[in-house]
Amino acid sequence: QVQLVEFGGGLVQAGGSLRLSCAASGLTFSTYAMGWFRQAPGKEREFVAAISRSGGRIYNTDSVKGRFTISRDNIKNMVYLQMNSLKPEDTAVYYCAADRGDISTFSQRYDYWGQGTQVTVSS
Repeated sequence: QVQLVEFGGGLVQAGGSLRLSCAASGLTFSTYAMGWFRQAPGKEREFVAAISRSGGRIYNTDSVKGRFTISRDNIKNMVYLQMNSLKPEDTAVYYCAADRGDISTFSQRYDYWGQGTQVTVSS
C-alpha cells in the first residue's frame, strides 16, 4: 500500500532552519505531484508548497516565499522542504501529500497523506 512518512521536524529557535523529508513507497513516485501542508492548533490545514512530477513547476504560499524551498528526488522517492528563517507562526504539524493529477494547492486534490511531523518554533 501507499505510504508517506515524514521526518525531520523538531524544536528550533526563531530564525533557525529545519529540513523536512518525506519518504514515499507503494506508488510510482514520478507520476505524482507532491505537496506540503501544515496545520496549527485550532486552525484549518493550509497549503505550504507543491512541486510537479518532474520538479519543473513549484508553487509556494505567500507567507513562506523566500524562506521555504520544496524539492524532490525521483530516484530516491523523496520530497523535501527546506525551511529557513523560521518564525513562531510556522509552528504546526507538517504533512506531505501525493496527487496523482497535476500540481495543486488544494488539499482535496491530494490522494495520499503522511502522518505528519511536528515543527515548533520558539520566540
